Amino acid sequence: MSEPRQASLLESLIPIMSLVFMLGFSVFFFGSDSSYGPNQIALIIGAAIASLVAIKIGHTWSNILESMVASISTAMGALLIFLCVGALIGTWLISGTVPTLIFYGLELLNPKIFYPAACLICAIAALATGSSWTVAGTLGVALIAVSIGLNLSPAIAAGAIISGAYFGDKMSPLSDTTNLAPAVTGTDLFAHIKHMVWTTTPSFLLALVIFMILGFGVDSDIEDSTITLLTETLDATFNITLLALLPLLVVFLMAIRKIPALPTILFGALLGGVMAFFLQPEAVMIFADSNDLSPTLSLIKGIWLALATGYTSATGIPEIDSLLSRGGMQSMLNTMWLVISAMSFGAVLEHAGMLKTIISSSLKAAKSTGSLITTVILSCISINIVCADQYISIVLAGKMFKAEFKKRNLDPKNLSRVIEDSGTLTSPLVPWNTCGAYMAATLGVPTFTYLPYVFFNLINPVISMIYGFTGFTIEKLDKNKG
Repeated sequence: MSEPRQASLLESLIPIMSLVFMLGFSVFFFGSDSSYGPNQIALIIGAAIASLVAIKIGHTWSNILESMVASISTAMGALLIFLCVGALIGTWLISGTVPTLIFYGLELLNPKIFYPAACLICAIAALATGSSWTVAGTLGVALIAVSIGLNLSPAIAAGAIISGAYFGDKMSPLSDTTNLAPAVTGTDLFAHIKHMVWTTTPSFLLALVIFMILGFGVDSDIEDSTITLLTETLDATFNITLLALLPLLVVFLMAIRKIPALPTILFGALLGGVMAFFLQPEAVMIFADSNDLSPTLSLIKGIWLALATGYTSATGIPEIDSLLSRGGMQSMLNTMWLVISAMSFGAVLEHAGMLKTIISSSLKAAKSTGSLITTVILSCISINIVCADQYISIVLAGKMFKAEFKKRNLDPKNLSRVIEDSGTLTSPLVPWNTCGAYMAATLGVPTFTYLPYVFFNLINPVISMIYGFTGFTIEKLDKNKG
């Protein structure tokens, strides 16, 4: 059997343009609900179209299927983390961890400084842990709830949380993406981080300024009676105590010690269940609603339910019930469906060489350093959209552009910085990307809803592009010789 031929640019664009067309109709028909099934259908049909093109150029169905299975298998770690985060949210609600954070947040955070404060808090936490996902799944959940309690915009709050979390993740030597980018491009970790300071710092400061301006426009005249009602209801429903924050502290300590995310988050979820058993027995028994069981068995059932299907608040106060009715592994199943569909589509394009054809074609027009860096940025964004995973974006871009940067006598730390500025930071802006799907499911705000407010992630690639055209901080290989 003859070898498959290289896909032409037109053939490579057919699946992508088909997907764009279908996703457009999906959003038109279903709006913000498009991620709950319609987008998945578009991605699966897109994968089918890509498969037909791949077969046309000589690939076999068995190899195509194998590539899809292999791609999905690379995402299994993330998918399992999704399940554990769902469980963690459920037990941290019923254990009083999140209610305690909300209680103190309502009392301490002023509405006018909430957005920049949330951004800074998440930045510091992510810098310490090296994980934007851990920060969003713990502090982020509570901060979103506080924003709703303060009558603020959850979309802007999500933008502040993600901006802060990704700043800390990007600049932390503990972060997996921060280690992956220099490893792929062939540069030193700390040289990479130092070089990122030039683009990351001004981007983050600009984001903070915008969040401050948005805060100034907030109506801070939320009635004290409303906050009092919320805090009193929380206090009456849960045992509000600093001891309830122990699971949060333990998760952050485990993350700082570089214990992998999956066991860290699962342990945090189980610890939340243990804390619920001892700190919130009344709330757990009401939730379990099992008068036919002994108190101990009723507590176990309630915690088990929180892990599986999440916690449902029944205080009778709509504001509280909407804040606290969330979580459970079941809540993450739709997100997993979205990621699996996206990974299948991206796998076919990568396996059949269609993605390589598109990137190679775009490289022909990159004559200057600025246009080269712009090409890398647009390629990383495209890979995030097509392959639905930030790691694939970083690795593919690093491999594809490494030789070109060397050919043009550009230090590899320029490439590592650019792929972090674009590949890492734009991943949460794509609804079906693992990061975008995770943030939307965890924070309870659709990706396209929070997207306009993730200022750090939007500004950073633009600044990186400007540096490319001006030559500012773009270092040549010669500077490191001799």
